[in-house]
Amino acid sequence: MMGSLDSSMQFQQVALRLREQRQEVLASNIANADTPGYKARDFNFNQALQAALTNNGGGTGMAQTSPADLAGANQSASDAVALQYRNVQQNTVNGNTVDLDTERNQFTDNALRYEASLTMLTAQIKNMLAVITG
Repeated sequence: MMGSLDSSMQFQQVALRLREQRQEVLASNIANADTPGYKARDFNFNQALQAALTNNGGGTGMAQTSPADLAGANQSASDAVALQYRNVQQNTVNGNTVDLDTERNQFTDNALRYEASLTMLTAQIKNMLAVITG
């Protein structure tokens, strides 16, 4: 029973982890907008999601240091993420490739999609609760 519940929410779970990670990358770009030589980075969300889902959520087995340890999975989907440098849109004197307008737009878009994923997950849980309670 728990396996079917877990697998039914796997997509949203993986998507939320990747959205969170992308938000951190975009925030880092914005924070380093004035850092000389900083190269803006991002990753292709769709490719990372596809890779994470084909790898069962992107998790890897945790090392067991004792026979009493429980087997588990890593909670990070970072194995599926390949950070790439953004294309330079405008040359700068200090070599920084961060375009604040682009970064802010990407940050806002990602935040809205994160919020939408949370809303869908909440609705899915409410539907399950309604079925359980009758």
